[in-house]
Amino acid sequence: MNILITGVAGFIGSHLADSLIKANKIIGVDNFCDFYDPKIKETNLKKLLKSDKFKLYRIDIRNFQLLKKVFSENKIDIVIHLAAMAGVRPSIENPQLYTEVNINGTVNVLELCKSNKINKLIFASSSSVYGNNKKVPFSEEDSVDNPISPYAATKKAGELLCHTYHSLYNISVACLRFFTVYGPRQRPDLAIHKFTKMINANEEIPVFGDGSTMRDYTYISDIVDGINRSVAYIMKKTNVFEIFNLGESQTISLSQMVSTIEDVSGIKAIKNILPIQPGDVERTFADITKSKSLLGYNPQTDFNSGISQFYNWFVDQVDEI
Repeated sequence: MNILITGVAGFIGSHLADSLIKANKIIGVDNFCDFYDPKIKETNLKKLLKSDKFKLYRIDIRNFQLLKKVFSENKIDIVIHLAAMAGVRPSIENPQLYTEVNINGTVNVLELCKSNKINKLIFASSSSVYGNNKKVPFSEEDSVDNPISPYAATKKAGELLCHTYHSLYNISVACLRFFTVYGPRQRPDLAIHKFTKMINANEEIPVFGDGSTMRDYTYISDIVDGINRSVAYIMKKTNVFEIFNLGESQTISLSQMVSTIEDVSGIKAIKNILPIQPGDVERTFADITKSKSLLGYNPQTDFNSGISQFYNWFVDQVDEI
């Protein structure tokens, strides 16, 4: 197959491309923006760039004319749309940017799928759409009408746009709600990577709230497996629209996350207790019954093993520098 991946140089995108390129041709799109050091993304793609089955376009999905060129120059069987401005707190500071990229950029992708008669799409959504959902675990059937950050609102908008294009143009879509993905190559602004770096350097870490907030941390290989299974599912189906939770289906508190990093690293964290941040949800917890049933999704990496693998990667990166 010929697979277009937007956001290919990012944390999830690069791992996914590494997996899919074994049996497919990959057309990658990424704008290498400065949300974090673009050199990190360059490193993520090192192996892929050596393959003659990988073609990279350094463009922004907001630029319709440049994106149109990607679609016109390549035969594309399925689009995996991962590109987005990520992060809850930054979205509160710059909602216009998040709207432009996550909503307008998604419309551009959908329009080009329509005009090029590409009827298979995977859309990367987020567990943030659930907001402070009172019912746990979170089910795909739950209402997601109460987002508490612009980022979450743009992801719900993306799901709605995907459904609109599915209804109008018979595009088969799987919207994947990722639950706090971590592992090697994780973005440096995310808590596990940030805390690991600061603990390793004996720096004070910022702990927001009393440590009781909880997340359903999902290891990167489990997420990649879930996306691969979603691709296989969509390729076999005609005119379907589905939403799938991809999580580990267990919760880890902030305090437990920090203590696990302490145990793995052998270094005691120095904590700076701060007020809870606007836009932060109290907990995330995925009901993966549907994903197990329809996709055969079955996450394999428990949190302790995942943190150990992440820490080994982190230490190797530090040693290289």
